[in-house]
Parts: sequence; C-alpha cells; structure tokens
Amino acid sequence: MVTAANVAKLLSFSRPMILALTFPRGVRVPGGLLFFAGSSTSCARLEDASESGDDRDYAESKRMMERFASQGQLGRALEALNSMGCVPGKPTAYDYNALMYRYLKSGDVVLEELAGVYHGMTRFGPAPNALTFNTLLNGMLSLGRLKDACFLAQEMREWGFLPSFSCLSKLLKKSLGLGSLADALEVFELMLECEYHPTEPMLRSLISMLCKRGMVQEAHRVVSTLFDRGHVCCIYSCNPIVWALCKSGHSYRALALLYWLKKRGICPNVCSYTALVYGFSRERLWEEAFQCFDVMKRDRCKANVITYTAVMKFLCDDKRIEEALALLSKMDKEGYCPDLYAYNIILRELCRLNRLSDVKEVLGTIDERGLSPDPYTYSALAEGLLKVGRVRIACDLLCDAISTGCSLDICAYNIYLLCLCRTNKAKEALSVLECMMRGGVVPNTVSFNTILSGFCNENSIDEALQILDCFKWNGSGPDVVSFNTILSKACREGNSAMIRRVLYRMEYEGIKLNVVGSTCLIKYFCTVGKFSESFKLLESMMCTGPRPTIVTLNVLLDKLCKNKLLATAHWIFCSSSHGILPDITSYNILLNANVEMKNYAMTGKLLTDMHKQKLNPNVVTYGTVIKQLCEEGKISAALQLRDQMMKNGLTPSIAIYNTILAAMFRRGKFSDANRLLTTMIMEGCEPSEITFRILNRTTSKGFLKRFPKIAKLLEFAISNHPKSECHG
Repeated sequence: MVTAANVAKLLSFSRPMILALTFPRGVRVPGGLLFFAGSSTSCARLEDASESGDDRDYAESKRMMERFASQGQLGRALEALNSMGCVPGKPTAYDYNALMYRYLKSGDVVLEELAGVYHGMTRFGPAPNALTFNTLLNGMLSLGRLKDACFLAQEMREWGFLPSFSCLSKLLKKSLGLGSLADALEVFELMLECEYHPTEPMLRSLISMLCKRGMVQEAHRVVSTLFDRGHVCCIYSCNPIVWALCKSGHSYRALALLYWLKKRGICPNVCSYTALVYGFSRERLWEEAFQCFDVMKRDRCKANVITYTAVMKFLCDDKRIEEALALLSKMDKEGYCPDLYAYNIILRELCRLNRLSDVKEVLGTIDERGLSPDPYTYSALAEGLLKVGRVRIACDLLCDAISTGCSLDICAYNIYLLCLCRTNKAKEALSVLECMMRGGVVPNTVSFNTILSGFCNENSIDEALQILDCFKWNGSGPDVVSFNTILSKACREGNSAMIRRVLYRMEYEGIKLNVVGSTCLIKYFCTVGKFSESFKLLESMMCTGPRPTIVTLNVLLDKLCKNKLLATAHWIFCSSSHGILPDITSYNILLNANVEMKNYAMTGKLLTDMHKQKLNPNVVTYGTVIKQLCEEGKISAALQLRDQMMKNGLTPSIAIYNTILAAMFRRGKFSDANRLLTTMIMEGCEPSEITFRILNRTTSKGFLKRFPKIAKLLEFAISNHPKSECHG
C-alpha cells in the first residue's frame, strides 16, 4: 500500500525518477469523471529500488518500455522508463510521449494511471511538450473522452503551445458526431482563440445542430462572430438559421437576416427563398409569400418544385384549393413537373372537399405522367374520403390496393383498419391485422387501439378486453389510450363490473388514469346519480392530478343541467377558478338549461358575462337566445338576431329556422312563415324531419294549399335530398 511516508521516502533519493502510483487493474472510474482535470499526482521523480535497471542500456530500456506499454502494462513500462535514469539527461519528454502513445494504442487503458503520468510530468518534469499534448489529445479522441480532450486542449494553450487546426477540427467533428453541443461550442470558442475558423462543412453541421436544438440565437451569434472576424460564411451555412426562423413563425426575422447577408455580399439561393415562401405561407401571409416569387425572378433565382409545393400545402390546409390548383397548373406551364408528393397534397384536399370528379382527373394526370401511386397517395385519398364520411369508398380503395399487390405502409393500413371498424367490421379488421403481420408490416399501438375501439363500438366490450391480452404489443404493452377506449365504453354503458376490471388491470400494468379516463368516470358517476362521487373525483383531480380540462368541466355542467340541478351547476361554474376558464360551450350549456327552465333573468346575466370574457357567440348561442325570444313571442327580435349572426359570418342551422317557423305558426303568421321558408330553401338549408312535422301540423289548416309555391319548393328540396339526415 502506498502511504504518504513511503512517498516521502522515495522522494528523498538523490536521482529522482518516475514511478506510477498505480491503481488495481480492475478499477475503472465511472464515465463522465474528468481524470485530467482533477486527478491527484500518481507518479513522482523516484529512483527504482532495484539495482538491476542500472545495468541496462538506454536502447534496451526503451524497447522494454515500448513493449510493456503496448501490452497495457503501464507499471512495468514505467519501471523500464525509470531504468533509463542511469543515462544522463534521460528519460526525456519524448520518451514519455512514446510511452503514452504505445499505452493509448494498447486498448487496455486505465485513465487514472495515465493521468498520474501526465501530472507527474507537469510537477516534477520533464515538462510536457507540444507532442505530449497532441498524443494525449488524439488518445482521448479515440477513446471518446470529449471532456478530457477539451481540458487537454485548454491546458495546451496555458502551457504556451498552439493546438493544431487538424486536432481541434477532429475534436469539433467528434463532438458534433456524438451530439455533444456544449463541447462543440467550447471547441469552437477555443478555435477562435487560436485564430482558426472551422471548415464550411463543420460550420454547417454546428449551425444545423444548434437550430435543431432550438438554439437559433446561438447559431446567429456563431455566424455574426465569424463575420466580425473577417470570415465570410457561405449561404449554405446560413440557410439552417433561415429555415429554423421560418418554421418557428419568425419569417420576418428570417427576411431581415437574408437582407443582412445580402449587404455583406452573400446572395440567397433557392433554398433560402423556399424557406421564406414556406414561412410566409405557414403564417398565412400570402401576399408576402407570392412576392418572394417575384424577388426570385428579379434575382434570377429559379424556383423549384419544393418551392411551389410548400405554398400548395398551406393553401390546401387553408381550404384554398382553387389557388392550389392554379399554382399546380402554373408549375406545369413554366416547365416544372410536379412530383408525386405535390399531387398527393392536392388529392388529399380534393377528397376532403368531396370533389371526386376532380380527384379522378388528377389521378388521370398522375397516370399520364408515368407516376405510380405510393403508400402516401392511398393514405391521402383514404384519409380525405374518411373526413367527408365516404367511409365505404375509402375502404374499397384500400381493399383494391391490397388485393392488387400494392405495398402499403403502416399509416395506410391503419386508415384501412379504421374504415373497417367504422363500418362495424371489427372482426374483419382483426383478420386484416393478422394478414398484415404475416406480410411483414409491423403494427403499432394505433393499429391495436383502432381494433379495440371497433369492438367497443360494436358492443363487444368483453371481447375487446380479451383481445387486448392477445395482441403482440411493441415495447411496454398497451398504453393509456388502450385502456381509455374500453373504460369510456364501459362508462357509457354504466357497466360497473367492467369499469372495476379495467381499473384493476391499469393498476396492475402501472398505468395511471389520465384526464380522459377521469372525465369518463365523472360522466359515469353523474349518469348513475352518484354526483357526490363525481365531486370527490373532481376535487382529487384538482389537488393531485391529472389536472381537469375544460372538457371535464363541461361534462359535469351538462350532466347537472340535464338533471335539473341548475343551482349546483352555477356553483361549479362560478367556483371553477382553479385555472380552468369557461369557454363558449360552458356558457351554451347553462344558457340552454336556463331557457328550458324559463329563467330568462339568468340568461341575460350569462350573456353579459360572456361579453366581458370576450367570448364570441356561435351558432348554438344564437339558437338558444332565438329560442328564448320565440317563447316570449318576440319573433321580430328573433329574425333580427338571425340577420345579425349572418352578418357575423355564421350560417343559421335548420334548428334555428324550425324554432322560428314553429313560433310563427303558433301565432298564425302564415305569410311570414311563407317568406322564411322561401329564404331558407333558397339559401340551401335542407328541411329536416322536424320541419315537415311542423308543416304537417298546419296542413289541416290548409297552409300548403294556400301557398302552392312553398309546396313546390319543399317537393324540390325533398327530391334533391332524399337521404337527408339533418335534424332540427
């Protein structure tokens, strides 16, 4: 055992030599500990007690030292090194460098021991030279010890040596490759201190990583610093900053950056302008987006397919399909052939708008261009059809694609499974899942949860729970959505036994209830009349989580109002200041309940409070107030309110028209009813079953005979909408 007394004794020899104070071979210091920055000296200039080393000549000692070091036996290598002490001026720093080089190459390095050798040199000599630092620096890089490498580079500077550009570049590259951004920035600063500038590819990687981590300001600082030092960054290094700004909603800042670069002689390229087009389109600044195209023409920078596609995507997201189609046509005329991705965006939106004839035309164009539909094409078509309720068409489309051997991805399969479950074919969806797996497509949690939802919707809740155990779940098994799917169905059915089974199973799996599951339970307690339990659960959510949302509040308000517990509902509404602000739905629930109870004074207070909260009334709000006005016989006021909502950009629903019609007929205002019916039908509002019930009650009074035009209009409306599913 090495003690302080032993060290003092060894240090008293007349010819000091180096002897490492080695650690047991099995000991390794945990990763992340900085050996070179904090290691204590583990070697000193000591004289070997053995007299045998004095007989060896320098060359033999050096060969032995190198052999032992190459074998990872640092202790014996140091003994051989110490034996050189019989030769005047030996061992030199170069001998130590050779030892460290061989030892680092051995592949069996104990960093504590190596650190001891280095610190021995710094304290007792021979002093480390530039090669010492370069050897250690390269060694730390090869071992992936970035922190130690950074320390050595700084230490090298303090000893008056300049780390080589090559060495610092390697360190920067390694830091970036391992994703160590803090180390990369430290190396960058050190390079600047040494008056080095990173290469363009390295600089691009650094800036890209900073932007991906959301450190756009830091990326901008890096570029500005280099410009201030006379280093001109190319546009390729600056484009990641432009893209990051545009993707985060700061397109004008990106524009300012490009102007700043342009003043310094760095001209934007097509990638820069595409980023601006993308950013302005994303922020719905269409005028600015299209002005970018004009600037590109002026700068003789040609737009490409990606530039046009960026605009088309956001036009479609904004439901401006005509402009997107015009842009697609413009691309074609200007010689840019749209790729399949551009067509897929258009197809998806056309399907969402139920424009199937246009879909057919675009598919014909794709075929003419020699493009083959890919999995995303099928996904885009099916998803769009699904959005507009064309479930069977979407289902048939994907079924045909699979039967003809088209290779679909998991996204397309998930849409197909959803289509099958929407058409009450959960068992068929389960068969498709098994075929999909046999074909090599790995299902994900969405696939399994879709099928669980299908079985629950078909009232096969017990079977859904059994299937949950049969699935080959990836990773950690079913998630909270899986259990919520079954729990929500059990709550709707009032199946207390199933609720308990699901909750026990969740506890066993270690899955906690989230706000969706808790809201389902609150709804269940209210449905079965256990309001006290729902209040307790709400209080628990407030105190310990999961924190309730506005949906939770609205579910409770709705149930209380439907059970005529208006006073309690108002108390919950007024005391919900625990961070949950009521929304327009909350007000609509209470407004409707108060109108039903003819508590008109309270509706006035609610409307005033809603105005103070700056909540804009929606169709439901207007419908509730119109209902109150009609019950009070204020039909003119109800009609004025209908006109007001139309001025505000809201289309009256058939329920609103039915409410006013019924009030008019009750008061014998047949001429007014005639005009209202004409307006309603001419504006494209389809009559519902309730509309015809209202009319049937007046048929005996000869209303339709007195107004034959209305009869013809109604007949026309019925013939054009025979399967209308509207309800008043």
